[in-house]
Amino acid sequence: MTSSRLSKLSAAMQTSGLEALALNAGPSLVYLTGLHFHLSERPVVALFTPGNEPVIVLPELEMLKVSGMPVKAFPYPENPADWQAVFRQAVGFLKLDGKRIGVEPRQMRLLEFRSLEAATGTASRRTDFPDASELVSSLRICKDKDEIVAMRKAVKVAQSALEATIPLIKTGMTENELASELVVQLLRSGSQSEMPFAPIVSGGPNSANPHASPSNRKIQPGDLLVVDWGAAVDGYISDLTRTFAVRDVQEEYRKIHQVVLEANAAGRAVGKPGLACAVVDQAARKVIERSGYGVYFTHRTGHGIGMEGHEEPYMRGDNLQLLQPGMAYTVEPGIYLPERNGVRIEDNMVITDTGVECLSDMPRELRVVG
Repeated sequence: MTSSRLSKLSAAMQTSGLEALALNAGPSLVYLTGLHFHLSERPVVALFTPGNEPVIVLPELEMLKVSGMPVKAFPYPENPADWQAVFRQAVGFLKLDGKRIGVEPRQMRLLEFRSLEAATGTASRRTDFPDASELVSSLRICKDKDEIVAMRKAVKVAQSALEATIPLIKTGMTENELASELVVQLLRSGSQSEMPFAPIVSGGPNSANPHASPSNRKIQPGDLLVVDWGAAVDGYISDLTRTFAVRDVQEEYRKIHQVVLEANAAGRAVGKPGLACAVVDQAARKVIERSGYGVYFTHRTGHGIGMEGHEEPYMRGDNLQLLQPGMAYTVEPGIYLPERNGVRIEDNMVITDTGVECLSDMPRELRVVG
């Protein structure tokens, strides 16, 4: 458990006016405590209050995870009928009735929330559950040296895995078959088994869908082949995309790849401390718009990365948040021609004290496979 992170949380809570923070199983709980729990039918909720050790409600079978740790545990047995009484004990221990308990709406499930809500309700004092996303993000958004080292390793693992997969690409194999080969290589190269996301492998018309799922469509000559993949190392992730040509492709497809390549370079080049996130988006988008393909770039230029595949900051044209040292994010412009072909090129960046570093260096040029 990281005492410095808990101290920062206490200070941030006092500034925000929150009297407690409730987290269920997920990245923020890992970040603050190092405790890993899977989301399941058994709820787990940790309660943080300024200046006090965390309180955690958890199944009896998980007690070994907190053995010897500076937490106050409230375990519950298997019978769901007994769970609510244990939640009430934890809330009563911290005297949270009628207080402001922050939650993460994108992470907190209704299962845990209802248990917490029922445990804190009284006839005379209503407990408030404000959105604490910004508070938690403010702790996690700037990565320290060790976090960046882990992300750099995750990039290296991902790149090694795809390089090992490229020789296996053959026309006639399905997207699912190629995705399966890539998963095997990710594991062989050193990724944790719980990867940041299932790889996207999409060819031809499917590549025009930015978030396509691999299908049984066979890879064919003339396809552009988009591969969006990542690895996880020490709890931190990489998220990369490269686009390939399956044998000979039409000249227009080579053209849009070159445009996206230039947009990616423009987006990578502008990052620095004090720059608005919007400027990164604008730099990449301007290249594509000048080429006449602006209408086919249908998403933001990037998103933050770290313990999650998508987190703050977001590289959107309307986001005036200023980049700071330690912020890590993707640059991933794309052009998607409906029912024809698509291109995306994605790299991982981190803001330094003086500028920006690109963590990924796998070739971005259009490579021919198959």
